[in-house]
Amino acid sequence: MKIAMIKKHLQGVSLFKELSEEEIQPIVDISQLRTYSARSFVFMQGEPLDRVFFIHSGKVKIHKTDLSGKEQIVSILEAGDMFPHAGFFRKGNFPAHAEILETSELIVIPVGQFESILLRYPELCIKMFKVLGEKIVDLQNRLEEKILRDTYEQIVMLFLRLCKSNGEQVDGKYRLTTHFTNRELANMIGTSRETINRTINRLRKKELIDTDEEGYFLISLKKLQDEII
Repeated sequence: MKIAMIKKHLQGVSLFKELSEEEIQPIVDISQLRTYSARSFVFMQGEPLDRVFFIHSGKVKIHKTDLSGKEQIVSILEAGDMFPHAGFFRKGNFPAHAEILETSELIVIPVGQFESILLRYPELCIKMFKVLGEKIVDLQNRLEEKILRDTYEQIVMLFLRLCKSNGEQVDGKYRLTTHFTNRELANMIGTSRETINRTINRLRKKELIDTDEEGYFLISLKKLQDEII
């Protein structure tokens, strides 16, 4: 049953979508499905990087800790996402912590064995480079935001990113599928909780952001985009 579940999930991942049954089977053979409880850690920053993960269900927070112990949230990942992207073609340690936000099922693949399969299927390598390229562009955009945009614009652009990575369309708006505290939002761009709070109130008054009955953010994407043009 688990093998069938792993296979079905991997076939739905963009990286493996075009593989034949024969091509995907070796990847299924080296994969394991593991369950992690909320608030547990998949790995800690600095541990040997020897595995990569695909989220079958649940949510995972990727975050770093600086020398002073301050948290910097990199991303909140959901079903279908893969992490860490630095796991392939790179030796060393995990660059961040991976913390489970809610009970999650993860597909675990050893890096060494997966790299051997990549050597057998060059088209997989090309797909991997495309995925890594998208991540590099995202990091470049974040750096540009930090250098060229003021704090208000950085917060607006953070919400725009979250619409794409953690949002779903509902009644003409984007509803974020993860509960984000003001502290967590602040930790994503290196600002203060108070600044996030003031900016959210400002965006509410402009009717660009609201929350539903469950406390999830509702975002008017097009109007919010106009704030940074």
